[in-house]
Amino acid sequence: MTIQAESSAPASSVSAASSKRWLQLLLGVVCMTMIANLQYGWTLFVNPMATKFGWELAAIQWAFTIFVLTETWLIPFEGYLEDKFGPRPLVLFGGIMVGISWAMNSFADSLMMLYVAQAIGGVGAGAVYGTCVGNALKWFPDRRGLAAGITAAGFGMGSALTIIPISKVIAADGYEAAFLYFGIFQSVVIVIASFLLRSPSKEVLAARPVTLVSAQRSFSPVEMLKSPIFWVMYAMFVMMAAGGLMATAQLAPIAKDFKVADVPVSLLGITLPALTFALSLDRILNGVTRPFFGWVSDKIGREQTMFIAFGIEGVGILALGHYGHDPVMFVLLTGLVFFAWGEIYSLFPATCGDTFGSKFATTNAGLLYTAKGTAALLVPFSSILTQSTGSWHAVFYVAAAMNILAAILALLVLKPMRERALRKQ
Repeated sequence: MTIQAESSAPASSVSAASSKRWLQLLLGVVCMTMIANLQYGWTLFVNPMATKFGWELAAIQWAFTIFVLTETWLIPFEGYLEDKFGPRPLVLFGGIMVGISWAMNSFADSLMMLYVAQAIGGVGAGAVYGTCVGNALKWFPDRRGLAAGITAAGFGMGSALTIIPISKVIAADGYEAAFLYFGIFQSVVIVIASFLLRSPSKEVLAARPVTLVSAQRSFSPVEMLKSPIFWVMYAMFVMMAAGGLMATAQLAPIAKDFKVADVPVSLLGITLPALTFALSLDRILNGVTRPFFGWVSDKIGREQTMFIAFGIEGVGILALGHYGHDPVMFVLLTGLVFFAWGEIYSLFPATCGDTFGSKFATTNAGLLYTAKGTAALLVPFSSILTQSTGSWHAVFYVAAAMNILAAILALLVLKPMRERALRKQ
């Protein structure tokens, strides 16, 4: 359903509102960049910890799962607080928790301590992530796909610039130093940025002409949870998130098992070990895809974009399983996988905002985002499945199947359900 609201505000008010919202978007991107390493840099620490303490990979990856669970499942509560008090206190709190988490990781000498540290980091990252995405949806009701995509891009590609420095610090001073140095740096930047964040006022939003495809009213979180549309999106989110999280957490072990991790790869005049090259390229593409597909979805529709991106993801995962033993193909195909995966963090929040309105956007998007936590429960089982079958092929097949199913559901189930619901309003 198309809603058009033309503002009579003077051009100066429109310009001022525009500059304010782009500044808020930029601050959100900065904060998201600073929490990116908590998830996307994790794989660099797995093997060093396993070597030092002799812990099994599956046991270490439970720490990653705990991080994702606490990051995602507490976001609805944190979103409620953001809807009530604004973004500043939540992001400030998150920045402090992030620093505490990585400082604890640097000293963790037991799995229990590692798990506690990761839980603290998840709470902090979730406060930052949920707040920044929700704030972007509120500031940009007319361009939700693009705004959510740009914000999520900070999380998706934020670690790209630090992959090589973290790798070098780990090699030179140990993974403990990398945890400590980067943890403190990330925390300080988030805390500083938090003092500049704020929610849009009604006057600011009214200062712009708005054209959007959206619900005519805002649904409360309880109302949303009663909607079948939400649960279809939730199931699709779980299917899509599972494969990408597996690749995020297990990329270094996969590269090691494929015997390509340290093989030099030369592309575009750059030569790096295959794993380092893949991690750097993946982070960039995982970030670029979020505003790109968000923008595409603003133009051609959410479900059509989901079908295209999710289908590419399924094919990419299958190809990685078959051709990833070649170092160059490993780099290129992991890049494709992350390019076709990262957009879920712009498409689903935008679709949620379109369907259930803006008033409770942070809380509602946070509830949907818990699907990522549900999907994280499957990550340790990918290690177990690999150990039981002796290869990664079964994991790749399962992940690809879930992606292709999600692509089909987008067009055949989600699209008609949303169209019927919007017509009834």
